[in-house]
Amino acid sequence: MIVVARTDPHDPQATALLKQSHALMQELFPPEENYYLEVGELVADDIHFYTARIGEDIVGTGALRVCAGYGEIKSMFVDQNTRGKGVADAILRQIEDQARDLELPWLKLETGNILHAAQKLYARHGFVPCGPFGDYPAVKSSVFMEKPL
Repeated sequence: MIVVARTDPHDPQATALLKQSHALMQELFPPEENYYLEVGELVADDIHFYTARIGEDIVGTGALRVCAGYGEIKSMFVDQNTRGKGVADAILRQIEDQARDLELPWLKLETGNILHAAQKLYARHGFVPCGPFGDYPAVKSSVFMEKPL
């Protein structure tokens, strides 16, 4: 059973998973085109950080950043050995529920252009392509998506 709950990103298992995600992004994209939040940045009043557990193991992470007029999905990552088991779906549903509770009208996200599985996940949940938002520049390695709530 997958259990999604609000978690401190400094939890050792959460931090380890976030570091795996950051290492992968650094491997795939140039430094100036990496927009992940560092662990310490995920502990802020405008961030709701979640983990997914199977048993005692944290197997996925995700966060909602509350912005003016929308929520942004950040730090979505699932352990490689757990992919395909519904972990990302469960985290995304929790983030969407939180955004609705906060009465945010939109959810937006930035993901990598070569992260096809992530793009399919978001499309399956009703996200559609959009242009850059917030402080994001228009770069070819980024795909921007949004969903009205």
